[in-house]
Amino acid sequence: MKFFASLVLYMALALGANGALADMSDIAALRTGDMKKLNLHAAPKEVSQATFIHEDGSDATLADLKGKVILLNFWAVWCGPCKIEMPMLSELQADLGGDGFAVVTLATSRNPPPAMTKFFEERGIDNLPLHRDPKSAVAREMGVFGLPVTVILNPEGQEIGRLTGEADWSSDSAKAVLQALIDQSPKS
Repeated sequence: MKFFASLVLYMALALGANGALADMSDIAALRTGDMKKLNLHAAPKEVSQATFIHEDGSDATLADLKGKVILLNFWAVWCGPCKIEMPMLSELQADLGGDGFAVVTLATSRNPPPAMTKFFEERGIDNLPLHRDPKSAVAREMGVFGLPVTVILNPEGQEIGRLTGEADWSSDSAKAVLQALIDQSPKS
């Protein structure tokens, strides 16, 4: 099974490099395992305009993230599935993060910064941002009513996919889907 998953990943990368993955239905075909829960939208959706607190303490909006494919994960320190999922998101950032892609974490609801830092330290995570949405303004406007929820944003800052619940974001299928999205994005 691992061989098959690797084959799917490498085929996706090869097809993406040749421009053959032109639409979401081609990308949707790459979903296996947990990624079958990933809903890829037929048309991009607008996102929240509400502000959140950037890890440096300044106000930010999702519009500030434009320019690359973003995997936006809504989480909380008290969320059991988030404890399992966060190391996988960190691995995904290590593997795919760069000019065309980033994993962005947004702690929603009451999450004291010291508790967030401890949460990451206990899991060995040092490559993901500690942004906060303390009043859940962004989460509410995005229709996030349970955790975790992960939203994929295109480089224009629009929502193009959503997965509700925990998923293995370090899986070959997740990487194949995301690499195909990165490859089809316009290069700046």
